[in-house]
Amino acid sequence: MGDKVKEHPGAAGRATAADHPASVRNVVLVGHSGAGKTTLVEALALTAGAVNRAGRVEDGGTVSDYDDIEHRQQRSVQLSLVPVDWNGIKINILDTPGYADFIGELRAGLRAADAALFVVSASDGVDGSTRMVWEECAAVGMPRAIVVTHLEAARADFEEMTRVCAEAFGGDDPDAVLPLYLPLHGPQGPDGHAPVTGLVGLLTQKLFDYSSGERKESEPGPDRLPDIDEARNRLIEGIIAESEDETLMDRYLGGEQIDLKTLIEDLERAVARGTFFPVLAAAPAAEGARQGLGTVELLELVTGGFPTPFEHPTPGVTTVDGEPREIKPCDTAGPLVAEVVKTASDPYVGRVSLVRVFSGTLRPDETVHVSGHGLADRGHEDHDVDEKIGALSTPFGKQQRPVTHVIAGDLACVAKLGRAETGDTLSAKDDPLLMEPWEMPDPLLPLAIEAHSKADEDKLSQGLARLVAEDPTMRLEQNQDTHQVVLWCLGEAHADVALERLRSRYGVQVDVVPHKVSLRETFAGKSAGRGRHVKQSGGHGQFAICEIEVEPLPGGSGIEFVDKVVGGAVPRQFIPSVEKGIRAQAAKGVAAGYPLVDVRVTLLDGKAHSVDSSDAAFQTAGALALREAAADARIHLLEPVAEVSVLVGDDYVGAVMSDLSGRRGRVLGTEQTGGGRTLVKAEVPEFEIGRYAVDLRSLSHGTARFSRSYARHEAMPPQVAEKIREQVKAAS
Repeated sequence: MGDKVKEHPGAAGRATAADHPASVRNVVLVGHSGAGKTTLVEALALTAGAVNRAGRVEDGGTVSDYDDIEHRQQRSVQLSLVPVDWNGIKINILDTPGYADFIGELRAGLRAADAALFVVSASDGVDGSTRMVWEECAAVGMPRAIVVTHLEAARADFEEMTRVCAEAFGGDDPDAVLPLYLPLHGPQGPDGHAPVTGLVGLLTQKLFDYSSGERKESEPGPDRLPDIDEARNRLIEGIIAESEDETLMDRYLGGEQIDLKTLIEDLERAVARGTFFPVLAAAPAAEGARQGLGTVELLELVTGGFPTPFEHPTPGVTTVDGEPREIKPCDTAGPLVAEVVKTASDPYVGRVSLVRVFSGTLRPDETVHVSGHGLADRGHEDHDVDEKIGALSTPFGKQQRPVTHVIAGDLACVAKLGRAETGDTLSAKDDPLLMEPWEMPDPLLPLAIEAHSKADEDKLSQGLARLVAEDPTMRLEQNQDTHQVVLWCLGEAHADVALERLRSRYGVQVDVVPHKVSLRETFAGKSAGRGRHVKQSGGHGQFAICEIEVEPLPGGSGIEFVDKVVGGAVPRQFIPSVEKGIRAQAAKGVAAGYPLVDVRVTLLDGKAHSVDSSDAAFQTAGALALREAAADARIHLLEPVAEVSVLVGDDYVGAVMSDLSGRRGRVLGTEQTGGGRTLVKAEVPEFEIGRYAVDLRSLSHGTARFSRSYARHEAMPPQVAEKIREQVKAAS
């Protein structure tokens, strides 16, 4: 790792296409917003020689827009790829957003990567959402390491931060989370803060001084060695505990000096297996410097300790008909299996797809089969089409460098895939396959929108289709009850980005309007009504009279129509007309304009005229009869009730239950799920949880998740129903 590098290998530059999966490392950066992920990516790119001190690309001296302010803002809310080369190894660095609203981008990064770097700020610590992502990685055995940043901050304490990480990430084995290096501090400044100027390797016991702007290696003086003995011994014991050589611990405890090469090899194997999680420190380079502190050590860890794509199990693959297919991991000569992990729109080249190849080799200008991902409920159509691959390229900021092929294990951008969306599978057109999708978070914050003008209305449909094609965490709903267009998002920041993309990318200006909940009406008790539609004004008249009785039914029964007419009072041909008129009026509502449900309407009697009765007349009479019955009855407003499940840390259970009760919710029970978490189940009116995605995040400091599903409609409390009726009257 860092101890194996004697000198900086030089400006290897940006990586292009890999020739063998063993020379690829795919690593995703994870951490909360402000932890320093993007700054770390830039520092690694600088150290690897992909950019020089002036922020210019090495291959030609043109200014790179990698550091463009607008581009940095875009990268803060979306997954981005930065490939660099280190010692002949291509490292695909996937930078993910730190905002909880963009967890979909994070999940895509986890899907595309073979290992994860958790970036933790020494000044902010470990937040709840980062812990949850750690557990997600642990569930699939993904190798992980921890990078502590912001060591330049006052009162930053690397040793204390390492202890916090061991507590947060170590679980039952805190000795699996240990530092490989300790920071070296320079002289104290006027504020009493001693800046970090270098690192000391605990295994090699060598100093790596970055104070000059370049990494310089030296031997420590005898006075420094006692300071690192305790940390070094603990690290060696932690490595040996994970060794596959069961005799190693006995030999070590017996006083044998374990060979350094053996320790490093065991460390690398333990990291690649995902059983040992080293802690490192990193900081960006100072102005004019060539290397940031700890960046060489970090690059060495990635290339030496993180697994190759060969060690990444291929997600489940089936034929498009659902038959399982066995796919060898990272077989460059195998059947083509690639996945779109990110979709974006470029103003110059159109849609660009970031693709991870799991099997086979992808080449430009070949025709592939695009298989959809089953997200029709979110406004994404299922795909089962052939498309021609456009140009293949590897990105760096906004720039794209063409490549001739992409082998299994590598990532690249594909241009002009007009139908493929995030999560889709690319395979050979004569052997179509489908990869098991990764878990997409459910968007639970509704955003109701309307076109700002007639010109925007003409472009709205196409703009929304392109928007949801890029983002599978967004759901588009055309609500048939409220007649609203609703974008379901993950949070306020997600919603803001969606609106901005509609405006800036697709030229669609929209207005946000209050989100409407689908209400219903029903009768509280029996009632009767008489519908009389008689008009004699010259010419053909209209004559229809009907008498009905209305009674409530259990929830979910809909509208039931019963014919009890005797003696032909209403001719048989007009009875369906009465029913049609009643159902049409029920759809419009009888009190506050919401659909009437869960009633039985019985036609008891009526009158007809041999000449003037007609289908239209009896439809009108049926509607009038229902309205008269409603005028003499007590009408309940029904609101939808959702079944809500909240997974929350034990520390916040009381606050969550109290909050749900304040939302007119009924807590149904709690269940311990392990790991210090509790599942709270409740039923809550949907009126009360429109912003619950935002409020719960604030209440639980980002550590809770919830799901919701429709349970039923039930009667509103009278005082709430009265407010709704008053609002309807005011609007009309």
